[in-house]
Amino acid sequence: MHAFRIILLTVLFRTSVASKGLDTIQNLSADDFRCLKNNGFTFYIGRVWKSTGNYDTKGMQSMKNAHKAGLKVSAYIFPCLAKRCAPPQNQVEATINRLRSEGVPYDMVFLDIEKFRWPNNQAANRKTISAMGKRLDDMGVNWGIYTNKNNWKSIVGLKFDQWKHKKLWWAHYGKNDGTRRGAFTPFGGWTNFYMHQYAGDLNGPCGVKLDLNYIA
Repeated sequence: MHAFRIILLTVLFRTSVASKGLDTIQNLSADDFRCLKNNGFTFYIGRVWKSTGNYDTKGMQSMKNAHKAGLKVSAYIFPCLAKRCAPPQNQVEATINRLRSEGVPYDMVFLDIEKFRWPNNQAANRKTISAMGKRLDDMGVNWGIYTNKNNWKSIVGLKFDQWKHKKLWWAHYGKNDGTRRGAFTPFGGWTNFYMHQYAGDLNGPCGVKLDLNYIA
């Protein structure tokens, strides 16, 4: 079993894809990213807002370090849905303003939409996501959505397709090695994905615990 796991991880990390990337909440230096780049990674997605309702300053610094090491950089916002937190659209605005004021480089920003403290009210959830999306549009941000079919179904319903024109960062683990699109089934108006998170919580190269992603 141990030998099989080693072989499986080797296949995952050596998968030949158009562009291989990572996301992690681990604080990484420029040297860490140079090591990752030497292991075939070309992009990084950093967390910039936490579900607890505050900036992820370590994630922002890691984004700067990744950019310095020559990786492409994007960000994701994990909105706080607790009653004590500011309205999600205000969280989004505060995050973008902080990224800009701190000079944090990014190509895209993703809204992390997964089953974590979302109310059992799909109509209200749709309004929340729409408010965040509109605020990002108003601020001129190139943005997309991180989710999968099960999360989307639970939170807003599969027929909610207002943001189908935005890029989808699709989370789907299992036997897919990150090179095949056959496992994807349309939902929310998306007929395909832009980026695929295909494995998670792995002990990757350079001492980094990470999730694996690719862009075809």
